[in-house]
Amino acid sequence: MQLNEAGLIAQKCWLEIPEHFPHATLLDFVIMPNHIHGIIEIIYNPVGAKNFSPLLEPQSGCTSPTKTIGSIVRGFKIGVTKWIRQHTTIHEVWQRNYYDHIIHDTDSFERICKYIRDNPKNWNENDLS
Repeated sequence: MQLNEAGLIAQKCWLEIPEHFPHATLLDFVIMPNHIHGIIEIIYNPVGAKNFSPLLEPQSGCTSPTKTIGSIVRGFKIGVTKWIRQHTTIHEVWQRNYYDHIIHDTDSFERICKYIRDNPKNWNENDLS
């Protein structure tokens, strides 16, 4: 997949996820013309009484979940969207939500990695609609 400038920014933002979310490890991913596939491993280091770890951290008097896949995806989408809106005439960048799936075993992991790696060669330019 040959990435254009926006694709390169999406790739840069993706690769920077662990800098903003140290509990996240990036595994296979691919940036496609109109979507991205990626595997994020979240490592929780339990702390506190009975190994409970708080999921909320205060920010300016508000609380926001910061150790969730949702917060990671939200941060990624915000970073890419800001750049695209500042450097292009495109305003709508992402669909409203995202698809997530918990990988339960090695077979599933390998199957999903293969799907991600094969996605560019299975791409059909008609898929842009």
